[in-house]
Amino acid sequence: MHILLLASAFNSLTQRVHAELRDRGHAVAVELALPGSPLAEAVRRHAPQLVVAPMLKTAIPEEVWTAHTCLIVHPGPVGDRGPSSLDWAIHEGVDQWGVTVLQADGEMDAGDVWASVPCRVPPVSKSELYRGEIADAALEAVLLAVERFAGGTYVPREQDTAGTTEARPRPYLDQSVRRIDWAEDSTHDVLRKLRAADSQPGVLDVLLGGEWYLHGGHPESVLRGRPGELLATRAGAVCRATRDGAVWIPELRPRRVAGQPPTYKLPAVRALGDRLPPLPDHALPLLPEVRHCTWTDIRYREDGNVGFLSFSFPGGAMSTEQCRRLLDAYREACERPTSVLVLGGERDFFSNGIHLGVIEAADDPAAESWANINAIDDLVEAVLTTTDRLVVAAVAGNAAAGGVMLALAADEVWCRSGAVLNPHYRLMGLYGSEYWTHTLPRRVGPATAERLMCEALPVSSASALRLGLVDRVVECSPDEFAREAGGLAARLASLPATASRITAKKTELDRLESVTPLAGFREQELARMRRTFDDPDAPYHSLRRSFVRKERPACTPPHLGPALVAQTGPTPSAADVTGTALYGLSSLPNG
Repeated sequence: MHILLLASAFNSLTQRVHAELRDRGHAVAVELALPGSPLAEAVRRHAPQLVVAPMLKTAIPEEVWTAHTCLIVHPGPVGDRGPSSLDWAIHEGVDQWGVTVLQADGEMDAGDVWASVPCRVPPVSKSELYRGEIADAALEAVLLAVERFAGGTYVPREQDTAGTTEARPRPYLDQSVRRIDWAEDSTHDVLRKLRAADSQPGVLDVLLGGEWYLHGGHPESVLRGRPGELLATRAGAVCRATRDGAVWIPELRPRRVAGQPPTYKLPAVRALGDRLPPLPDHALPLLPEVRHCTWTDIRYREDGNVGFLSFSFPGGAMSTEQCRRLLDAYREACERPTSVLVLGGERDFFSNGIHLGVIEAADDPAAESWANINAIDDLVEAVLTTTDRLVVAAVAGNAAAGGVMLALAADEVWCRSGAVLNPHYRLMGLYGSEYWTHTLPRRVGPATAERLMCEALPVSSASALRLGLVDRVVECSPDEFAREAGGLAARLASLPATASRITAKKTELDRLESVTPLAGFREQELARMRRTFDDPDAPYHSLRRSFVRKERPACTPPHLGPALVAQTGPTPSAADVTGTALYGLSSLPNG
């Protein structure tokens, strides 16, 4: 079927729907609903059999929904309406929610229902919920709705909110409701407000004489102070006291000043800069494992002969400092007496590569780009040259660019069924590094590696398995992935063949170094990257700036336009995809 996806951005859910529909043989095109763009004309040009809107913040024109069946994905149960569905669900503390696919009509979110799938609401941020449980439910609902539409006999049912409490029309959740009263709100309430606003719009607050949007929130059970007081720093985050505890806030975004460029999130310590008074740095050792409730972005634990090095960086971005800390932790983990080391997050992003926000905020973005790419290359090199144990990349959530290549450096890649991979760089105007010229062709072959780089399209976990990008797809919910990966790792460590595989790693690395040394791949990649970084007119600099400030593109990027069937059709040239806005790495939450 020829399906057109209408979206406000090519965000994480739109990418997943795009990839999964193509996996099932549908021809899929994308049209971004941009201000001033003639949407009705664009739809006529595509002439789709069905229109699906995975994430749309504007109404579909009447001339479109009267001419085509248009299915809207709403992140709420039947009867729920409004632009802040997930925000309200988390703000009000519900533990069950859902996703509804409904038909567009004259009233927002009020059309007939084609499919509805329930889901849990774990105590996580809105953006993490959106990429996890909501995305799983949305994908199930979309596939069911598409199947029902294709069958030609299904009659969608009218909405009925009678007798419901949580499902009802609700307004936009504004800052007057989100506001934190540090003297009155409990830690539980503060966390609820922070989670309901992450990653957009954040909670507006006053801190050290400035107005900031607070992003992210994690409980702290030991540190205490006066309500609202800053208590400590750790890994770029700040700890702030509540009336009955404290919370860690990893990122801040300054309030935009009229007439100034859009602001963007940065690690809290980096954002505050000279405003931050001297505070104790409460860095945590990897071992022994911390038992009290607190936050850190890197953790290590052991279970028998398996080590688990988990990391979770906001947005999946890895700055120079974060890469170096993770490399130090990796080396420390490699000193432990284990035969299998599992590397990855427990339920959300694996990695999206270098930290474009920190780079953009640097006094010298070119120099910071160079430092960041070398720091992540050092990490990838350490994984590639580990010969005394098996390394498993546990990809719980989405990964892109250098984050995909970090995973490919491992001996095995295990991917949760809901993860989406973007194994390319060109939408940011970059050649790429992280030893991709060695690991990607080794995995999928030179021709497929070139196609993935040039197409610059998202890849589902199922396609990644077929291509050889990953070795195993774990069918489970986000909350179950860490446990499932742990069980698989324990079995891997117990296999008699594991010892011989470890021995063979050293032999293979020695053979590779004698024929095509790893240093050669890195040198060639970095030479290309250095030329780009040092060229002030290179597209990378304007693309990076647009990405971190979330500027809208002038039109739908051309590589998204044609209706493509997975793994078929001509390969676009690099010129077709370089220079378009980077939506392949975007993960904007609903609202």
